[in-house]
Amino acid sequence: MMRAILSGVVLTGFAGACASSSGDEAWIPIFDGETLDGWTPKISGQPLGQDERAIFTAGDGVIRVSYQGYDKFENVFGHLYFRENLANYRLRFEYRFYGEQAPDGPAWAFMNSGVMVHAQPPETMRTDQAFPISVEAQLLGSSDATPERTTANICTPGTHITVEGEEVTQHCIVSTTPAASDGVWVSFEIEVRGRDQVRLQINGDDAFVLTDPVYDTTDPDVARLGWQGPVNEGYFALQAESHPIEFRNIALLRLD
Repeated sequence: MMRAILSGVVLTGFAGACASSSGDEAWIPIFDGETLDGWTPKISGQPLGQDERAIFTAGDGVIRVSYQGYDKFENVFGHLYFRENLANYRLRFEYRFYGEQAPDGPAWAFMNSGVMVHAQPPETMRTDQAFPISVEAQLLGSSDATPERTTANICTPGTHITVEGEEVTQHCIVSTTPAASDGVWVSFEIEVRGRDQVRLQINGDDAFVLTDPVYDTTDPDVARLGWQGPVNEGYFALQAESHPIEFRNIALLRLD
């Protein structure tokens, strides 16, 4: 998502923490390159598990987001949920934008996608709910029309976060990491440590760090569910927001 933004985030103390790992042998591929086994779509306006016009497809080593089955966007936002509820993990993949945005897609959704972490269980979403309650690592692309765009931003549907010791209630916060052009593969990694920290990297470089996600009790879906307090765990989901994008080499490292 992309609405209001707060710029000028300064990031410190990131590289050392993200460099630590228990070795590549602990990374587990969670996409087989040909099927969506282990993944479940939640498309706005459709029941959980239904993707009637195949926004999400798999093959040739990629998960592909495409609105080829739609004459226009129709506000059909989509999320592809991985099957596990997790608190402490690292997730990495490569992504690239391609093709043309679906007709009538909102201007802010041009070359716009993301991965939602700490996301609410998909079965708790309303049928017509556009976005899960979550913390979104927003992925953007750049073009001649949007040359100053950044990627690895943070948006907060139904949540608030803390950045550099201060709680931020504004919906989106931009990083200082330049977005790549159409067709360029970008390496992304996110480290989630419960409520303590969420850290982002792009192409191995520092991008963003946040702490202390909490539920926004003024959000209608949060109020409907009666949730409050810290966000300690949740699902992660790849996003569809009207512009085609591909994901590949998706792997998970559990930190529990």
